[in-house]
Amino acid sequence: MDKLISNKGSTIQSAVPESYILPPERRPSVVPPCKTIPVIDLQGLDQDRADLIQQIIKASQEYGFFQLTNHGVSEELMQDVLVVGKEFYDLPVKEKERFYSEDPNQNCRLKSSINYDKEKVHFWRDSFRHPCHPLEDYIHEWPQNPARYREVFGSYSIEVRKLGLLLLDLICEGLGLEYGYFGGELSQVLLMSINHYPLCPDPSLVLGLPKHGDPYLLTLLNQGHVAGLQVLKDEQWLAVEPLPNAFVVNINYMLQIISNGKLKSADHRVVPSSDVARTTVVTFISPFKDSLIEPAKSLVNKSSPPLYKSFRFIDFLRAYITDITGEGIDPLERFMV
Repeated sequence: MDKLISNKGSTIQSAVPESYILPPERRPSVVPPCKTIPVIDLQGLDQDRADLIQQIIKASQEYGFFQLTNHGVSEELMQDVLVVGKEFYDLPVKEKERFYSEDPNQNCRLKSSINYDKEKVHFWRDSFRHPCHPLEDYIHEWPQNPARYREVFGSYSIEVRKLGLLLLDLICEGLGLEYGYFGGELSQVLLMSINHYPLCPDPSLVLGLPKHGDPYLLTLLNQGHVAGLQVLKDEQWLAVEPLPNAFVVNINYMLQIISNGKLKSADHRVVPSSDVARTTVVTFISPFKDSLIEPAKSLVNKSSPPLYKSFRFIDFLRAYITDITGEGIDPLERFMV
């Protein structure tokens, strides 16, 4: 528990500990807010389905990221998970310690940084992650304190899963795949990660998360009103400006592979703030670990040969965990044809 950055309190308020200071070449530069990241309004889905699908596919090809508004998840629920997530990190150490674990196979796991014991430099983030679907299989393992945790995160997980599956159906249609291609085992796992980035006395020296792509199918981020997420496009970092009650959606590696490279998983990172702590709620839609991943057969032909090998998702995860060091290793490379 002494590894949690959120437990260090006053010891990190005046100076960044040496173990968190990045070498100069890896430190973040100042990045102004970006106005060009696509914003997609789902409100007109029934009337303009084809146009919205085209917008989603275009954003997924050009950026790998987009912000989503009028998505159907209530403003109250969007705010409640951020509040309750912050309440969890504000609990006394004794309340949180039963969830802290070095075991990556533990369902409900509180940890700090990425791979604390093996990495050369630590990252300015704590995370609490647990599975959410089927809800009845996992909710009994979730915290009972804060008192509203199970109620709020249970309701939120149901609504966000519904939204994520809708997006996957729209992507499926936009790619010309058979209806329900992303149903079944490709999207049956739902993971929730509540990330906390405490105030940092000098954000120019650290990262909350290093440059990386997400290993699953699709990510839906509720980042509240505090900036910090940056996306890499054309070798330039773009700061994703928070929009009220919007989701930031990003394409993951598995979706890039299944689309045979038509959709792009963009690298991204997180920079902490010296003004305000940042708590976010991230939802990942993922295949089962033993799912077979390969380019969709209908997207492969003589003029568009497969770019990636067939493999089991668990094999990619093992490689990904090894490679996510923030030092420029691309976990996709070993799975390319």
